[in-house]
Amino acid sequence: MRQKLETEQKALEINLNVGVYGTFAEIGAGQEVARYFFQVGAAAGTIAKTMSAYDKIYSDHIYGTEPTGRYVCESRLYRMLDHEYDLISSRLSHERPGTNFFVFADTIAAVNYQRTIKGDGWLGIRFQLHPDQEPNEMIIHVRMLDHDNQLQQQAIGVLGVNLIYACYTYHDQPQELLKSLLDGLTGRVKIDMVRLTGPDFEHLDNRLLCLWMVRYGLTEVTMFGPDGRSVHASEFLYKKDVLVVRGSYRPPTLVNLDMIKVSNQQFRNDPKVDASRTFLLTEITLDNLAAKGAEIDEKDFLDRTELLCAMGQTVVVSDCEEHQKLVSYLDDYKVRQLGLVLGVRPLLDMLTNKYYQNMETRLLAAFGELFARNVRIYVYPYMQEGSAELMTAENLPVPEGLKFLYRHLLDNQQIVDVVGFKPDILHIFSKDILALVREGYSGWESMVPPKIAALIKEKCLFGYPTETLEFEY
Repeated sequence: MRQKLETEQKALEINLNVGVYGTFAEIGAGQEVARYFFQVGAAAGTIAKTMSAYDKIYSDHIYGTEPTGRYVCESRLYRMLDHEYDLISSRLSHERPGTNFFVFADTIAAVNYQRTIKGDGWLGIRFQLHPDQEPNEMIIHVRMLDHDNQLQQQAIGVLGVNLIYACYTYHDQPQELLKSLLDGLTGRVKIDMVRLTGPDFEHLDNRLLCLWMVRYGLTEVTMFGPDGRSVHASEFLYKKDVLVVRGSYRPPTLVNLDMIKVSNQQFRNDPKVDASRTFLLTEITLDNLAAKGAEIDEKDFLDRTELLCAMGQTVVVSDCEEHQKLVSYLDDYKVRQLGLVLGVRPLLDMLTNKYYQNMETRLLAAFGELFARNVRIYVYPYMQEGSAELMTAENLPVPEGLKFLYRHLLDNQQIVDVVGFKPDILHIFSKDILALVREGYSGWESMVPPKIAALIKEKCLFGYPTETLEFEY
């Protein structure tokens, strides 16, 4: 079991490591991280330079101008890392042979006096594990939960020390590396993006980092793009109209493809939505990745995301079984109109659970949290096995005590049926295809997109065997 050290002890251990030497560049909340290394002593063994280009004009002269005018952003962090690492490597590589150089940087917006800023920021380190080798990088985004400016500054100091210590101590144990970021910070921060790259991490799949972040409680929501690279909502969803399509994608079928395509078109046609500023996300939740009480199968997760990425999807990994958590998370990035796409069965389960959990206390408030003015749920129909009748939002058998409220949501179009779907494919179920794939039968290929079928066979996803049998579906 990993031993949890105090922040000061971590900083001192780094200071006493004669092979590690670097620069600290901090913008926003002050030099909170560097302060720890100065206070514990022996800082001369670690610190080449510290600086805080707090003034925007000074900062622009050093790191260049941000086209967006934002200073707490991913691109600013990379400019800082680029500039400072070029300096330290060019000036000291010949003077200090055998040294592992690093640059730590952060750009932070702590809570302000008016409370219009909640507090968040970007932290990163570019670091060597072997002298004369290309450096690695670890980039994180943090959301601060303390309501006091000084407490947030102190939390950033602890987080920065944790980050530097983790990269040099747990680089060969990525799960422990992630967990250690929260040492001394439980309940005070959420880390909702981690990107770890470089020659010492070529074997590491950043999609797994996303899964572990949610699994170990660093965040409820994280995302990665079609290339498997971790991304953050603030960098591409700010003030956009967003559609989230939740599913199991095990594997993605023609039904999933149709669900994504027609709901996205319907969302873009909404008069409240700016079609030129929409973004589509596909979401997988932790509860969907594991049966109750069972461990999450990481290979199964990677198989699903391999296929979603191949379809060009940006994937959300979340612990938001209750949709209002996701709604609240995206609201921080001023998403204008939010569409949630669900199958009709998951919608029934959600409404039923919410009803029975709140029927005696705060039923209206519970539904109000989810159905904010800018949220609409799009419902994809379900063909019950052995029946020709479609279950839709209009004929959903909600509990008797919920019917009046549910009718109100339908009439106000906060819940709407997806239109334009293909009824001739509704007999396709992922669980049936998964069984055929694993048992080695053929005949399932026509029920998934051609690219998906090819990848399942090529990469032997979902337990696909090397020899197959004929099967008529």
